[in-house]
Amino acid sequence: MAAKTGRKGHAATAAPGKGVQAAPRTSPTRRKQGDSGATSVAQVRLRPDELADLHQVMRTLHLGSLSEALREGLRLLSREAAEVAASQEIRDFYEGAQAPTPEGVRPATEDELAAADETEW
Repeated sequence: MAAKTGRKGHAATAAPGKGVQAAPRTSPTRRKQGDSGATSVAQVRLRPDELADLHQVMRTLHLGSLSEALREGLRLLSREAAEVAASQEIRDFYEGAQAPTPEGVRPATEDELAAADETEW
């Protein structure tokens, strides 16, 4: 029987007392992926409805794993956060005043703004 590690559900590959370290759990191919080298493990608790939604998203977008789906979600959140930060920088720069429109572009009318507000995506 293999020696147990301190982590529940994982067994070391060395026999007790042999002093041989367990093999890395990440494959060489997986370790080469990404820009930052080694990966980290994060846990998330999902309600049954959230998990069902995630599986539907995986099927729709042809994502091969929960990890891939969650990484894609994080990429989208990062993009959204960058857009929010950029819009805040613009508001800060103009100190709350309306940003100027480019030359040749006329400001939107109240009707156009109202129509845009009512548009559903």
